[in-house]
Amino acid sequence: MAALIRTRALALTLALGMLGAFGGLSVAAQAATAASAPAANTADDARLVAQITALLAGKPGVRAQFRQTQTLAALKAPLVSTGSLVFWRERGVLWRIDTPYRTTYVIGDVGVSEIDANGKRVSRASPRAGGIAQVSRMMRAMLGGDLSALYSQFDVTASGTLRAWRLELAPNQPQLAQAIKSLHLDGDTFLRTLVITAANGDTTRIDFTDSAAFDAPAPNERALWGTP
Repeated sequence: MAALIRTRALALTLALGMLGAFGGLSVAAQAATAASAPAANTADDARLVAQITALLAGKPGVRAQFRQTQTLAALKAPLVSTGSLVFWRERGVLWRIDTPYRTTYVIGDVGVSEIDANGKRVSRASPRAGGIAQVSRMMRAMLGGDLSALYSQFDVTASGTLRAWRLELAPNQPQLAQAIKSLHLDGDTFLRTLVITAANGDTTRIDFTDSAAFDAPAPNERALWGTP
């Protein structure tokens, strides 16, 4: 069972990398980008997306607790895991699973590595690492305020207000659509819920709680990314 959850967790890192970038967009280019966003369904959608990203921007890092529920066609009962995450705009995401087993995924520009409960680092080789690197490149573009990096991969529908918003993302690239059918994001000043529907119909829901912004990670967290 733990092995199945581990495999599914790694498959989610592409989406997590994208979402980490989305939460760290700079404000500088929002208005200009929104005005020329071709993949947003309407001008109002593009405007609200720009407002949401501006709201989420300015947070160099975010810590949160998560509860992940995976509903798979092959299993009668959902798989549930809990843990915490650290998003640092400069480097990537630390995804720590506490239950039902302990492991940490370090997601960065060079790919993904896994650190087991004993502190042993396990490197992930291609082709998965190559996919993560592709997302990392998109992250860098988005962190520069380039929302076209998001629109080039997804058709985006936005609804609600800044106090309670929802984004629905549908892949517009065939390669991405082979893995992901849709992403649904709900939030306010932070991302609160993410629902990922895979191309085969399996769903993963991640609820985030106790979210808090920070300016710089702790020394031991920096070390996981190989940063002094």
